[in-house]
Amino acid sequence: MEQLRSELALVLGEAVSRLETISEQAQSRLYALYDDHGRPMPLVAKYFRHQGRAALEAQKLTLLSHDSLIAVPAVYGLVLSQQPPAHEMLLMARYNGVSAEAPTRTADRWTQLCEQIVEGVLAWHRLESHGLVGSVDSVQENRWPAWYRQRVEVLWSTLGGLSPPFLTLEDRQMLFRSRQQLPRLFEGFDDPCVLVHGNLRLASVLKDARSDQLIAMMQPGTILWAPREYDLMRLADSGAEASLLQYYLQRAPVAEGFLWRRWLYQMWDCVDTLVSSGQFDRPRFDHACRQLLPWLG
Repeated sequence: MEQLRSELALVLGEAVSRLETISEQAQSRLYALYDDHGRPMPLVAKYFRHQGRAALEAQKLTLLSHDSLIAVPAVYGLVLSQQPPAHEMLLMARYNGVSAEAPTRTADRWTQLCEQIVEGVLAWHRLESHGLVGSVDSVQENRWPAWYRQRVEVLWSTLGGLSPPFLTLEDRQMLFRSRQQLPRLFEGFDDPCVLVHGNLRLASVLKDARSDQLIAMMQPGTILWAPREYDLMRLADSGAEASLLQYYLQRAPVAEGFLWRRWLYQMWDCVDTLVSSGQFDRPRFDHACRQLLPWLG
C-alpha cells in the first residue's frame, strides 16, 4: 500500500496521504485517494495485477460512454509500473455514491432505480454489432454460438494444463458434458450481438445514498459485442438482482434458451476467472452446475 501511495504521488505531482480500498475483484482493486489534508481527491485508482487489463478497461469505458444514457467513469490516465510485482493502475473520475446492493428506502424507489438501470442498459443493447462478436482486444466477424464454442475450447484446453487440485472429477465431467452439448444448447439461436456492459450486476451500479437515484455504471467486463442474454447472465436468480432481471425481461424479452444458457455462461465464467486469476467461486460454480444439469439430458 505504501509503494502504491508513493507511485501515485509521483504521477500526480502532489502528496497522497492515504489510500482506501473501495472494492476488490479477482483481478483488480479500486482505491479512493486522499490529499495531504485528508480530503478526498476527485479521482480513484484501479489497480490491476496483470498487464494489459488496464488498457482494455479504458477502451471499454470509452466505447460505452459514446452512446450512453448512464454515466461511466471518465479515464484520466494509465500508469504502467515495473516495480515488483509489476502492475498497472487506471486513474478515473470519482463518483460519490453507494453500491446499488444497498436497499432502497422504499419499494417505489426500487422500481424507479430499476427503470433507470434498464433504460440505460437498453440504450447499449440497441446498438447492433453488424456481424461482429468478441472482446475488446479480439473482435471478429462470426456468429455468437461459434465464437462462444471457441472460447469454451480455449478455456478447456488451458484448464487441462493447469490441473487445479480443487477442481474435482465431477466438475470436469460436468464441463465436458456441457462442451459436448453446446450445439443442442444453442439450437435455433439467432439473436444479434449488441454492445454489452459485460459485468452487469448491482455491485457495478452506483446510486445516490439519499435519493436512491442512479449515478453511474462501473467495472465493465472485457466482452464488447455479445447477445443481450449474455449481459444478463450475472444477475442472480433470487433477491434484488432477480427483481431487476424480471424488470428487464418485461421490457425486452430474450429467447427461451436463456433459461439454460445463463447457467452455461455462469459455469464457464467461473472457469474463466480461475484460468485468468487463480480464484474459483465454488458456490457460484456449484449452483450453476445444479441448474444446468437437467438441461443436459
